[in-house]
Order: sequence, then C-alpha cells, then structure tokens
Amino acid sequence: MADDASPVTEGRADPARTAGERAVPVPRPAGASTGPARGAAPGSRGRASREGRPPAMNDVAALAGVSHQTVSRVLNDHPSVRPATRERVLDAIATLGYRPNLAARALVTRRTGTIGVITPATVLFGPTSTLVAIERAARDVGHYVSVATLRDFSGREVGDAVEHFLAQGVDGVVVVAPSTGTIDAVADVRAPVPVVLVTSGREGVAVPTVAVDQVAGGRLATEHLLASGRRTVVHVAGPLEWYDARDRLRGWQEAHEAAGLAVPQHRVGGWRAADGFAVGRALVRDGLPDAVFAANDQLALGLLAAFAEAGVRVPEDVAVVGFDDEPGAEFYAPPLTTVRQDFAELGRRAVAALVEAMGGRVPEVASIAPELVVRASSGSGRDV
Repeated sequence: MADDASPVTEGRADPARTAGERAVPVPRPAGASTGPARGAAPGSRGRASREGRPPAMNDVAALAGVSHQTVSRVLNDHPSVRPATRERVLDAIATLGYRPNLAARALVTRRTGTIGVITPATVLFGPTSTLVAIERAARDVGHYVSVATLRDFSGREVGDAVEHFLAQGVDGVVVVAPSTGTIDAVADVRAPVPVVLVTSGREGVAVPTVAVDQVAGGRLATEHLLASGRRTVVHVAGPLEWYDARDRLRGWQEAHEAAGLAVPQHRVGGWRAADGFAVGRALVRDGLPDAVFAANDQLALGLLAAFAEAGVRVPEDVAVVGFDDEPGAEFYAPPLTTVRQDFAELGRRAVAALVEAMGGRVPEVASIAPELVVRASSGSGRDV
C-alpha cells in the first residue's frame, strides 16, 4: 500500500513514537475536512464499528492509506509528514473517532502524566488554595492530579495514600505538609517516585521542599505595626503544631527583638473566626494592647467582631493585622491589613520541583517572599 510519506524519514519504523503518541485532539489545518478520507474503501468505518472494539492505529493507517508509523508521526506533529498525507490521516482519525492508547504510551515512556497530591482534609484557606494552585500548575505542564485528603497524617495513612498512587502509576507525589507529624510520616515512606513537600518545616528534611517564607511574613506584619508607633503588639497564634503558626510567631518575636523591645506574651488560638472572637473578648477584659497581629485573616475577623461588640475602635484604639489576604479581606470592617501569600507561585514551584526531580535532576528551590497589603485596620488614629 502506498505510504505517500517523505522519502527521508517516513518509511522507517519508529516503535517508541508509535506507542508513545500524544493525546488527541490533534491540531489540523483550518477548513480541513472531517469526513471520510479520500480514497478510503467504502464501509471502512462500518467494519471498525462492527468489530465491537475501539479503533486502533492500524485502522487509521488502513483508512488513510499510510503506515502506522506515519500515523504516529502525525499524532506527534512530526515535521517530515507531507501536508496532503497529514490531512488524510487527520480525516481518518476524525472519521473513526480514534483516541491513542495511553496505557501503551505509559509502557514505553514509563510516564502516565499524573501526579499524586496528599493534603489535609480541611477547608482552611491556605491548604485549599495550595491544592488548587498545584492542580492548575500541573495542568499547565500537561499533567493531571490525583488527590488524597487525609484527616490523620500518621505514617500508616501517608503510606497507604502513597501506595494507592503508586498503584495508579503516578509519576511523582506532592505532599502538602502543614503540621509537625506530617514530615515524620513522609520520611518513613520509601517511594520509588520523586516526592516534593510543600512546607515551611525544612529542618532535617531530605526531600525537596517549597514554601512561602512565613517567618518573613510575621516580621513584615509586626514591623509595620511597630513602625506606626505601636509598642505593644500582641500576637494571636494559630495551633503551634502547624509549621506556619510557629514560623509566624517566630517572625513576630524577631521583629520585637530587632527593635530592642520586650516580647509580649502571645495568645494561642486556632484558625477559626470563633477563636479570634474569644481572644478578642479576653483582650477587652484584660486590657487592650496597642495592636494585635493575628496568625490568619479568620482570627482577625473574630477579633474585629469582638472589638466592635465592646465598642473598641479599630484602628483608633487598637490596630489589627491578619495573614493570608483571603478573598473579602478588603471588605472587613474596617478593611483588613494583612500579609499576602502567592499561592499561584507556590503551586508553580512545587510542580516545577517535581518535574525536575522526575527528570533525575536536583531542584533548586528558594522560599517565596510574602507581601504586606496595607489597609485601614492598621492605620493610626492617634498621635504617636
């Protein structure tokens, strides 16, 4: 059967490309026909349907009157295929509804185009935003994401999740590791694929990690308040088994020490607005500080509600700064000064580090700098 291929390359077999073709849809010239291929035998489409199986590459080759190597080159957008041949192959693909066999591709390339992501089973803004950012970044580089959400980050739970991913044939795993037990659990897992951690708990970690610099964020918030003349800046911390909470607390402490000021007693809350509300009521009862730096925006929201209930003016009587810049923070009453994390960049760097590791390279990963977003809640209403 005539191949109508370039005499330079199209007559040679190329089994790696044949099994490893890319997924369709395939770009085709504008205005190209989607009907039966010219010169195809009558009833070719009907025969493929009657056989009761999905169309294969050989069916496309037969309908287009070319070799299966030529079909593979068209699917891979190889430049050596003549335009007329390419059009015939694309017509045959459209006529038969052919889709490449991704399982066959995985056998040859040892890649499935899928990565696993292990993340806490929570609706908290930070972990959820991180997961969404990873998924988007993975899609941008041609990968899909399989997700396991865990309530318990024990070694057994993490190990089971990794085993599940390995059974799916994932190319690598990203673990969103917010708490102190997570890294220990990951360290106990021996995975044959690359693993990347998204965590600010880097000490003693043997795998690549990506993170927003939480210590720097804590310093930014505190330095801003101190620079405005506030001298008693109380910190409402998140749960201290979370690395982010520990690091934001550390940044707050360092800012006081750098300014030559005594470090006040911090308050430990949770991550919820209700926790901030309870701490806010306690501060009103015990005596207001000049300012409060809350470990996330939800805590700040609770503080604002407690202060409003007590008739405390923000920022005139007490300034408030949060962390995260979650959607709607600009509509708090008053609009909230906060520290913004670039979750999109965090997702891109996590995926980029995993792709580097999948290629056998050691990724170089630097912390992502946070940004202070100044709004009315930290403005000074008095002479300082």
